[in-house]
Amino acid sequence: MNIVILGAPGSGKGTQSEIIAKKLKLFYLQTGKLSRDWAKKDERIKKIVENGELVPEKEMTEYVKKYLEEKVPDGKNILFEGFPRFISQYKDYNEWLKSRGQQIDVVISLDITEEEAIRRLSLRRICDKCGEIYNLITNPPPKQNMCRCGGRLIQRSDDNPKSIKVRFKYYHDNTKKLIDYLDEKGKLIRVDADRPIDVIFDDILNRLAKFS
Repeated sequence: MNIVILGAPGSGKGTQSEIIAKKLKLFYLQTGKLSRDWAKKDERIKKIVENGELVPEKEMTEYVKKYLEEKVPDGKNILFEGFPRFISQYKDYNEWLKSRGQQIDVVISLDITEEEAIRRLSLRRICDKCGEIYNLITNPPPKQNMCRCGGRLIQRSDDNPKSIKVRFKYYHDNTKKLIDYLDEKGKLIRVDADRPIDVIFDDILNRLAKFS
């Protein structure tokens, strides 16, 4: 099964993607991490990411496609997190999968308000050593400013209200069009993301069972 998980910044798509990919044994395509890794090697991409903007559509499409061709050439059992973001990207990747006898089976939309997203992301911290993610309220670290591995907790450069608002605007201007398009085609599962992590996870698994 190939699954796409979409949602506004702060909707919890990274958290849900990680646990769903592990539960269903799917290859986890984390495009946010891909962009940040790319940014380390390219100053232009770094500025785009730090400003909360999106990497240009065609560039990101080709970058991810090359990555998939190296890592998952058969196109089977992939969980796409936050990607594709545009209708054209969705069509491009569905064609890529069809050429391998596969398809995007279902798209999950995690719905959240902008106010809640800003609150969540402002409280998010990431370990600079192992990459584990914490939330100072809902998932606090064992020690202040320290990960369980001993690494230092930092705030992502784009986890500030100004950048979050920019990212939210990009989401509404672009990804929401894709979500509406998929909703019309009956391939969309809408999930209330303003609930505890385990409740959302159980809800998603129960609804995915209808597609398996």
